Amino acid sequence: MSPATPAPPAPVTDRPLPVSGAAATGRWRRWADTVLRLAAVAGAALAVAAVHDAHDPGVLCPLRLATGVPCPLCGSTTVFIEAGHAHWGAALAANPVTVAAVAALVFAPLGPARWWGALSYSRRNLLLGVAAIVAWAWELVRLGVLTL
Repeated sequence: MSPATPAPPAPVTDRPLPVSGAAATGRWRRWADTVLRLAAVAGAALAVAAVHDAHDPGVLCPLRLATGVPCPLCGSTTVFIEAGHAHWGAALAANPVTVAAVAALVFAPLGPARWWGALSYSRRNLLLGVAAIVAWAWELVRLGVLTL
C-alpha cells in the first residue's frame, strides 16, 4: 500500500474567514435581545409619560414626602417621563445614574456585562455604593437641599 497523498494547502486570501453558524447565531441573538430590551424601555418610557400626562401624582418618593430629603433614586420616574417626551437632556439631568444603569441593562447582551460578571462581590457592592452616593449627591444639589 502506498501512503496517502496529502491534500494541497488551502490558498491564502485577504478575506476574513466566514463566521461559523453557532457564532453568527449567538451574535444575532445578542443583537435581538438588545433590540427587545430597548423596545421594552422605550415602551415603558412612553407609557409612564402618557400616565403622567393624564394624571400627575406629584412626588412618589416616601423619603422625600416624609422628610423633604430626596433619596438616591429620586428622579428615576422623571427620567422615564422626560425620555417618553423625547427630552433627552432633561432625562439625563433628572438622574444620570439611572440613565447609566438603564443603558447598561439595555446593552448588556452586547458585552458590557462581561466585566461586571468578572468582578468580585465586594467590588460590585463598592461600585453600587459609589453610584448610590453620586446619585444622592446629585439629587440633593438638583433639588436644592444641598448647595455647593
